Amino acid sequence: MANYYVSKDLERGEWRIKKEGADRASDYTDTQREAEKIAKDLSANSGGGEVRIYKPHGGIRDSDTVPPAKDPYPPKDTRH
Repeated sequence: MANYYVSKDLERGEWRIKKEGADRASDYTDTQREAEKIAKDLSANSGGGEVRIYKPHGGIRDSDTVPPAKDPYPPKDTRH
């Protein structure tokens, strides 16, 4: 299982996909939507996990559990 984070790299002006605990980004994209999709695909390919999407200037916008990982709060997470 692997957790990924999607955040804005303000210096580059791109969205960064970074695996939890990694020193470097896994990838960069122009849009947040594309970065979110890549992060979810990477997490799914490694056995699932959490993908946290941050707002452009910090703060978590959304968090999603990627299967086959189990959602820790299934009744509350009705958006996905």
